[in-house]
Amino acid sequence: MAVVAVDIGGTTVKGALFDVDGTVLDRATVATFPTGMSAVADGPGGPALAAVTALVTQLAASATASGRTLTGIGLCSPGLVDAERGRVVVAVNLGWTDLPIAELLAARFDVPVALEHDARAAARAERAARLAADKPVDEFVFIPIGTGVSATVVTGGTIVHGATGGAGEFGHVPVVPDGEVCTCGQRGCVEVYASAGNVLRRYREAGGALAGSTRELVDLVGTDPIAARVWQEAVEALATGVVMLTAVLDPGAVIIGGGLGEAGDRLLVPLRAAVAERMRWRALPNIEQSLVGAGAGLAGAAILVNTQSTSTP
Repeated sequence: MAVVAVDIGGTTVKGALFDVDGTVLDRATVATFPTGMSAVADGPGGPALAAVTALVTQLAASATASGRTLTGIGLCSPGLVDAERGRVVVAVNLGWTDLPIAELLAARFDVPVALEHDARAAARAERAARLAADKPVDEFVFIPIGTGVSATVVTGGTIVHGATGGAGEFGHVPVVPDGEVCTCGQRGCVEVYASAGNVLRRYREAGGALAGSTRELVDLVGTDPIAARVWQEAVEALATGVVMLTAVLDPGAVIIGGGLGEAGDRLLVPLRAAVAERMRWRALPNIEQSLVGAGAGLAGAAILVNTQSTSTP
């Protein structure tokens, strides 16, 4: 037996084939949108759903070729996710509105499909890793930073979904008054300053020309004034948001994951200092790098498909 796990992002869709013991048998990555194509397209789900379907088809074929039977699909998606109904209510970066993705894929592949918000799926993997490392697992906030920015709140050992399934939209908390316009329509959101894609975009718009990727930009922070300014603005946006989370939730740890989380101390050291500067009156949570890393979404989706079924064929 084998399961497919899929992490749907605004830039790429990543997938992996797992056996029942959690061993990765195969991996695949496809572009969320073909070159020159936007999120707007004919048909349910448009090109982003077509990319997900193509990826699952490829990995399902890999399972068959290895003599295994596909028994389930686990998905994690950005946006407002109704995990119980298997629907993505809205995902602006994907062009999705009220998409019954679990039902569509269950019908296509004839297996149960489980869906969860990408940050919450990643937090499942992070919680498992923290448990294995003998770290506290009952009170923490997990913030994955990639194409977008979101968060998962874990309190009392339970992942918080919220009344409408929309808990954790940390990226769309306005932190810069009259700031830049975000894809959500608001101004000054955390995401428009601190997501990996927006950090690089803002660098280029400010005249930066030495970095071709966010990773290269981070390496230039000590020598390139434009990179240093854009990075500092990203840190400040994150810090303001983390202070809000800390004041309201009192987490034991704030864990930074996703692609930008791989920056390690180059992000964590200035972020800790900026949070401490803004919140001098109380003890602060530990601000830590993810134990699972950028693959947390896939690992969480694999855990999800073994514990939850939101749609049956």
